Amino acid sequence: MTSKKLDLTDESLSPFRVIVWLAWPLFLEQILSTLVSFADTAMVGALGVNATASVSISNSFVFLLNGVMMALGTGLTAYVARSVGARDYEAARAYIRHAIILLALVGLPISLVTCALYRMIPQWMGAEPEIMDQASKYLLITSAFRIFAMAMMVLGSVFRGRGDTKTPLRINIFVNIINIVGNYLLINAPHTVRLFSLEIPVIGAGWGVVGAAVSTGASWFVGGALLAVMLFAKKDPSQISLRDSFKPNMPVIKRVVNLSIPAMLERLCMSFAGIVVTRCIASLGTVVLAANSVFSTAESISYMPAFAFATAVTTLVGQSLGAKKPDLAVRHTRCTIILGTAVMILAGVMLYVFADPLVRIITQDERAVALAKTCLRIVAFIQPVQTAAWIYAGALRGAGDTKWPFYITAVCNWGIRTAGVYLCIRVFHLGLPEAVICMCADNAVRCVWTWLRFRGRKWEHAIKDKQA
Repeated sequence: MTSKKLDLTDESLSPFRVIVWLAWPLFLEQILSTLVSFADTAMVGALGVNATASVSISNSFVFLLNGVMMALGTGLTAYVARSVGARDYEAARAYIRHAIILLALVGLPISLVTCALYRMIPQWMGAEPEIMDQASKYLLITSAFRIFAMAMMVLGSVFRGRGDTKTPLRINIFVNIINIVGNYLLINAPHTVRLFSLEIPVIGAGWGVVGAAVSTGASWFVGGALLAVMLFAKKDPSQISLRDSFKPNMPVIKRVVNLSIPAMLERLCMSFAGIVVTRCIASLGTVVLAANSVFSTAESISYMPAFAFATAVTTLVGQSLGAKKPDLAVRHTRCTIILGTAVMILAGVMLYVFADPLVRIITQDERAVALAKTCLRIVAFIQPVQTAAWIYAGALRGAGDTKWPFYITAVCNWGIRTAGVYLCIRVFHLGLPEAVICMCADNAVRCVWTWLRFRGRKWEHAIKDKQA
């Protein structure tokens, strides 16, 4: 396959070729991120279940805040893709410039709020006294760098909207190297590594959880800064310049925000639900909370192809509609579903068969291993269905139809997932596996509902031509 950039709206090209060309860098990027997440969790997990819980306790709240910027990225992706598909590069440049403007106007205040609440957030999330100090230190340090993590989300969305998935991949490779090396050196104390008959001394700061936070923050800084530089440096019809005006344009901001608000509400809905779910799980004790973190990290293997296909179809649908080819958008979506389902059946089998070694990579605590393994085998069965739901939702977002994914998420996430977990744990006094079954039911209903919405094709007119 040639490395030359493809015209994603060329109907003579095989849709499978276009999908694979666009999705493979996303897939590889996710592999790298997941491997680093595994390594991070394993290195922290070696410090004990308290350390694992300290790092994960605030995740749901942080995801809530990150969701605001991810939602803006959704709006920017849709408009950049639509503009590139229509060959309106001046409009694409305007949306790209406003990605940077919105980072300053929205992302920076969010980062400062997280820093200010670093001690209260773990407490709100139900952190037990023995992990409170470590959890708050981890959150404070990472929050100081959070604006750069948000830059990676938003600017990465811009690159993908214009059909460039390779630049974020290259930067992600560099970022992950920094993160994993930094983790190893900062988490661990000075020690000796035996290689055959040689004993090699290795330096180390021995900072534990604090070291993990510093390494993560430093990698975010590098990634966010490099993505910003590449928007100005990489040759592309939609390349921006320092000579451009960065004065906020309210009509542009309004269009992006209007499209992003439903996506933002969807993220907030999921995050608030995640907070309730995490608090319910935390009430079962630190071991169960750690097991939940372990199984979730192990399951994230399946998110790699799922994210790649869902993100690829968002760009393909957006550019197809920009080129006024709605039938091509449908064709790309159907082919993505076929590829995604086939891949995720295999992924589900692997999660089930290799559940034990996967969770043991992350933790050696036998209580956490037994529980996490059971949960991982439950979610293995839902992988193809979950991915299909992601792909259909990605197609709707690419078309600018962000309202219905929000409606569907709100009903399913609260009516099935959150209510089910609450009843299982707080009312019927069941455990984590039963809570995971409720999460699977949420994904199944969501898949059917998003398919019905996509089949109706009302999404074709979600963005008016005059706004593209």
